[in-house]
Amino acid sequence: MTISAVLRQKGNAVISVTPETPVTEVACLLDQRRIGAVLVLDPRRRVLGIVSERDVVRALATRAGGIEGMAAEELMTRQVVMVAPDTPVDAALQIMDEGYFRHLPVVNADGVLLGLVSVRDLVRHRLAQQAHAVESLTDYVTRSYMH
Repeated sequence: MTISAVLRQKGNAVISVTPETPVTEVACLLDQRRIGAVLVLDPRRRVLGIVSERDVVRALATRAGGIEGMAAEELMTRQVVMVAPDTPVDAALQIMDEGYFRHLPVVNADGVLLGLVSVRDLVRHRLAQQAHAVESLTDYVTRSYMH
């Protein structure tokens, strides 16, 4: 199963900000939308960076002046790992596990954003697949014994 199947199931809506968006506004977005990260996009929907809850907390803990007056581009992670829609779900989970992050932007060959998947999205998808497999096997065994 690939990431494109996950996006078809969950949708491809992504909460994003511009590089100039104040970090205080980013923090409000994260809280109001109950999400763990926002993407920072350019006008052509290319990923410039990502700002996570962890980034905001780290800035609050380490910056003497706090986050007041900071823009998203000052806080964002610029080296964003991204995947293509044909990336297998297991490979995406491994990338996230090895990189210690919870969100992966999905981009096409031109680098244009197609969606965003989280660890939660991928785990839900795998659990649904496993439940379907168990149901299919149960049906098969039940039918085999009845004949």
